[in-house]
Amino acid sequence: MDDSRQASDAPLPEITPKALILGVALSMVLAGANAYLGLLAGMTVSASIPAAVISMAVLRLFRRSNILENNIVQTAASAGESLAAGVIFTFPALILLGAWTEFDYVQTTLIAGLGGLLGVLFTVPLRRALVVEARLAFPEGVATAEVLRVGDRSGGDSGGAGVGAIVAGGVLGAASKFGQTGLRLWTGSAETARYVGGSVLYAGTSLAPALAAVGYIVGLNIAVLVFLGGALNWWVAIPLVSAGYIRVEPVEPWAWRLWSTQTRYIGVGAMVVGGLWAVVRLWPSLVRGVRSGVRAYQEQRSAEDGAVPRTERDVPMPWVGVAFVLSAVPLFYLFRHLIGNTTTAAVMAGVMLVAGFLFSAVASYMAGLVGSSNNPVSGLTIATILFTALLLLGLGMGTAAGPAAAVLVGAVVCCAAAIGGDNMQDLKTGHLVGATPWKQQVMQAVGVLSAALVMAPVLTLLLKAYGIGEKTAAHPQALPAPQASLMASVARGVFEKSLPWGLLGVGMGVAVAVIALDLWLERRRSAFRTPVLAVAVGIYLPLEMGVAILLGGLAAWVVGRRRREGAHSQGVLFAAGLITGEALLGILLAIPIVANAGKNPLAITLAGGPLLWPGAALMAVVLVALWRVGSHAGPREGSEADA
Repeated sequence: MDDSRQASDAPLPEITPKALILGVALSMVLAGANAYLGLLAGMTVSASIPAAVISMAVLRLFRRSNILENNIVQTAASAGESLAAGVIFTFPALILLGAWTEFDYVQTTLIAGLGGLLGVLFTVPLRRALVVEARLAFPEGVATAEVLRVGDRSGGDSGGAGVGAIVAGGVLGAASKFGQTGLRLWTGSAETARYVGGSVLYAGTSLAPALAAVGYIVGLNIAVLVFLGGALNWWVAIPLVSAGYIRVEPVEPWAWRLWSTQTRYIGVGAMVVGGLWAVVRLWPSLVRGVRSGVRAYQEQRSAEDGAVPRTERDVPMPWVGVAFVLSAVPLFYLFRHLIGNTTTAAVMAGVMLVAGFLFSAVASYMAGLVGSSNNPVSGLTIATILFTALLLLGLGMGTAAGPAAAVLVGAVVCCAAAIGGDNMQDLKTGHLVGATPWKQQVMQAVGVLSAALVMAPVLTLLLKAYGIGEKTAAHPQALPAPQASLMASVARGVFEKSLPWGLLGVGMGVAVAVIALDLWLERRRSAFRTPVLAVAVGIYLPLEMGVAILLGGLAAWVVGRRRREGAHSQGVLFAAGLITGEALLGILLAIPIVANAGKNPLAITLAGGPLLWPGAALMAVVLVALWRVGSHAGPREGSEADA
């Protein structure tokens, strides 16, 4: 039965004061949490389901609330989470390039907010084609709709139970972060490196519960690919490269130096090919989608008042056009202010608009195929920065401003693409529960602008407290910001003509092989697939992170064998709580560190330094907890999520 048709017969309140306030608050909170996670792990996860569960638990405290209000809340909240991904993948690159020394509030807010708003506008004409007409799975959108339906049928009880799992995970994640980063009682990783023959061999694992939680949420398939990408780099590429060098002691920093300065570019090459492959493969579908959107708008214009169902009404195209101008023009002037050249700013704005629309459309389609958490946004952004840098270099721009200019374009495109994929997922949820599209699109914009307001303060706090990029004596727990580091390296390498094209070529070859394997698996209708961006992410992540993500994926696999997983799995909510608790406490701990001139006033000095075994024991506790919560609190057999 079509639930959207059912709901359209009896419209319910959607954008109410309580839903608006809660949506804005969750957008800001989840944006901050995802910013921390992305800087730590180089990956982000969808916040739609946790936001829906929290919304149901909060709104049930009021006398009247309904499924569409809960849908509006999760729409705004997930938009904020997605904007954080676009920001942390790119903005820290400006710090690493030396173009910025801090995250200027006005510039950061304008670029993030207007870039995200463009993502909302770019996807309006695609909604009908991708959500209604195309036969796309939208796994996370369908899962969120099922959570909302179950909560609605149970009078909100499902939301209350789900919040318990989130809170429990949050407490455990926060306790882990407090002991490791706050009190400094144990180390954040277990690692070792040895010379074997003439090569370097490294092994290690992170002890951060948030990474295991990421692996649990994305599942074993993606977790295995991330790990295999890391293994390819650290157990094949680094030993081969190190064999050509004279030994340098100590061995462990030497392995990290090889990864940081050379072999990560294999991942860059793989990501560029992965991003371009997504465009090539989806191009016919995107063209059909644009045509369908234009046709739907023409039909709406010619229809009589009331002839178009409420559940098919998008934001009117004239309004979209006005909002587009109000977003694009300020970005052009901001580019000109930062670069100081009108012609260059015009070129940047042109690339930004073309790439922004194209990649927002690609991200929207990919959300329908694999979900927004597995979207190739970072690959699309690296391709944008590489193309923009080569174009600006050809126009005569020098190394002083060129890398930053390329990253600025990439930042807008990344925010737009991240929002595009998330928005289409939310619109699918709304379609299934009978929401009004234009109201969701308005709340997507509200969520974007709300999150943009907190990005600069959160990033500044994390920068001053922990540092961003490679670890240093001043910042031994620096957040690695993997994507931003690569964006900076690519932009700088183009203008300094120092890109290791040989390693980039190796990465491109690896990507072609992975794509060929994925096509073969697709023809065989295999349940296991090899999306190239997951492998590429693993190549440029530290291996220790890939191992922790794999452990979480294995926990999810064990749970799946014992009980069929569903959209409202308590294990997923527990994992989301682990991530949120660790991230929020990481942000809170930054406050006393910054206030104390960069020194941690809570740290306890132990003879011999921080211990290893407490962190390892806590990671084991987290994995067991994920298994127990997921195994014993899963959905009923035969639920709609399993259909």
